[in-house]
Amino acid sequence: MSPPRVLAIDVGSSGVRAAAVEPDGRVVASARVDRPDSRSGVVFNPTLLWDQVVEACRELDATVRASIGSLAVAAHIGTVFLDRGLAPIGPGRGWADADGVDLMRNVLGTRNSELLRSAGRPAVTGGAAAAALWLRSKHPDDFARVAHIVSPKDYLVAVLAGVVATDHTTAAYTGLSRVAAREWNTDILDILELDGRVLPRQMSSTDVVGNVGRAAAESLGIPSGIPVVSGGPDGTVGAAFVIGERSGLIADVAGTTDVVVGLVGDPEDAPGEAMVNPYPLGGFSAGGATGMTGGAMARWADLLGFADSREAVEALGRNDSVEPGAGGLRIIPTLSGGRFPRWRPDERGAAWGQGDEHRRLHFVQAAAEGAAFVVREGIDLLDEGSGRRSVIALAGGAARSKFLAQMRADVLNREVVLCGEADVSLLGAALLALRGANITPAGGFDVETREFERVLPDPGRAEAYEIVYREWQSGLDVQTTIP
Repeated sequence: MSPPRVLAIDVGSSGVRAAAVEPDGRVVASARVDRPDSRSGVVFNPTLLWDQVVEACRELDATVRASIGSLAVAAHIGTVFLDRGLAPIGPGRGWADADGVDLMRNVLGTRNSELLRSAGRPAVTGGAAAAALWLRSKHPDDFARVAHIVSPKDYLVAVLAGVVATDHTTAAYTGLSRVAAREWNTDILDILELDGRVLPRQMSSTDVVGNVGRAAAESLGIPSGIPVVSGGPDGTVGAAFVIGERSGLIADVAGTTDVVVGLVGDPEDAPGEAMVNPYPLGGFSAGGATGMTGGAMARWADLLGFADSREAVEALGRNDSVEPGAGGLRIIPTLSGGRFPRWRPDERGAAWGQGDEHRRLHFVQAAAEGAAFVVREGIDLLDEGSGRRSVIALAGGAARSKFLAQMRADVLNREVVLCGEADVSLLGAALLALRGANITPAGGFDVETREFERVLPDPGRAEAYEIVYREWQSGLDVQTTIP
């Protein structure tokens, strides 16, 4: 009898994806449901999120759903406050939520740097700690009802299995975990005057949290009692699928935001500007989400009258007249705060250098270049110690566009290998579900034997982009200075 399939669920800012996946990586069936309530990355409706998960799973064929043997969830970072009955209190807070950041900075005071370092955080950028301080300050009655502080993924796991728990990587994103020890940081909790009992139990991303309850199983149309594996944050889980345990690769998972991840042997080896997290497959990773990149591209495409960013990029790819630098036009793609590696929560987007000669394709080019420049800042930091020898494994939307992939190689001036799978976070969740169920992944899950398409930088364009990149960096410092 062949090993059972797994159900992978990926919760992104723009949609929920569900797929039934074989142990060799073949996707048997998949479905997607849009999330119009959460596009900003700031707030979302947790109850509606569960309904969206149900809808996505129900779109899979009933016979496929009946063959599921375990499941795992990958989801964007955020915060959900639950009462004792596991019902949400107020809206969920998304990955871009910055409420409470100033409160947390003020409370940490002079110990800010020391405590953040132990938490693997280069700066206070949001997360559950800041969100909890904000709720306690602004809505004390609601805060008094809080029994559990969890992530969006952990909320879904609680609905599925009736167990409140989290994985080590998600715990790190709260800002309340001692990363190297993989345990809650009592020093920070004491200073913030937060009761550690509201935090979930930590475990590995491949540990089984519990089993699917009868009500949840009926809602999703899957077998009751199958294992629910802990899972993790979507970007890091996607990176785990892309690079596995290979230290010679740096993953760039390009979506609404690019998530840049490289492996480090010890948390102390990571650059000071990088987030350090326990890695879902063991060890530690460094890097972080860049802030809006693909999301900003989508916004510019909409403003410029394109149906979507894909149409805009395809139009640009058919035009040979726009050279590196977009004719002097520069764009900072930030919409809701700069993250890795600059960590400026108040940063907003900007465009400068516009002249009468610029047309809408110049803006598309400048936005795509701006996204690539943001990624380069992070990759340069992660790759500094290797003498710029790392290969970049590109996944997500940019990997499916030959034009954007070539631009990334030229801007980064590094070899780029393309992970052509459409939904790497979804396949990453499947990888964790298989490991959690003690099923050996094979085929498409094996990074060592996977065939990557290689994209090499064009020497002339790479040289031109080196100049444009330095100009863009200088403009970035000027344009984003907060009065």
